[in-house]
Amino acid sequence: MVTSANPIPRHIARRGLTAKLRDYYTLTKPEVNLLILMTTSAGYYLGTHGSLNVVGLVNTLLGTLLVASGTATLNQWMERVWDGKMRRTASRPLPAGRLSTREAFWFGSILSTLGGLYLAVMTNQLAALLAVLTLLSYLLIYTPLKRKTPLCTLLGAFPGAMPTLIGWAAASGRIDSAAWFLFAILFLWQFPHFLAIALMYQEDYDRAGYRMLPSFDVDSRFTRAEILGFTVVLVLTTLLPTVHAGLPYLAAMLLAGAFLLYHVVRLTKSASKTLASRVVHASVIYLPFVLVIIAWKR
Repeated sequence: MVTSANPIPRHIARRGLTAKLRDYYTLTKPEVNLLILMTTSAGYYLGTHGSLNVVGLVNTLLGTLLVASGTATLNQWMERVWDGKMRRTASRPLPAGRLSTREAFWFGSILSTLGGLYLAVMTNQLAALLAVLTLLSYLLIYTPLKRKTPLCTLLGAFPGAMPTLIGWAAASGRIDSAAWFLFAILFLWQFPHFLAIALMYQEDYDRAGYRMLPSFDVDSRFTRAEILGFTVVLVLTTLLPTVHAGLPYLAAMLLAGAFLLYHVVRLTKSASKTLASRVVHASVIYLPFVLVIIAWKR
């Protein structure tokens, strides 16, 4: 029993608060948010006419970060039971019982609301609307469909590519054809990235009842061919501006595409989790390289 004569040591109390704050931070999925901020920045930069508005960019990133963090938290709140059945997610704050469902719900709701309002006030209403639509489509369409159909990856790629449009809209106040080109790249990129992740954790997903891969694809040949097909379309899509961008752009995009295709082709030949992991890592290297090339030829 703790009494006034036997108080909790101050360093233990501080450690408890630090651990809880760390769990709240974990709920926001910071590793995913880094990718979201990168693609939002690309959209903002490419959507800028004239000199870059640094303050506007910072406001856009902050608002988007709040919405993304809220979305990630609410996603874990919705999936807490099934997360507890998978090895890679069982230690998350909710299934492990370190945070309550009520804490997570209100934390996610507050972050999402603040982010939407911040974008509306500090950037424009179009950017805020796109952010809210991203949240709703991710939570109300993609998240529940993960337990119903492998088509969840296709439908989830739409909110997954929206940060490019949020950044573009925040910078220019509209969405034009060049913005959709950027959207298409991120949309297509998600298939090799997330399908490779599904191959890596197939047993875990099956244990939790997630239908990330088609049931008929026992040997994963269909999924591996799907990864190859989407990668080829992705690489060809990045080459479209070559007519206007010139040979240096073409050479850089071909180099990036060859790097990703090398790892994808190796996975196509063997259903190895190690090779699937290499595709995931290669895709994470590939995307920022492609975005830098596009920004360079702006």
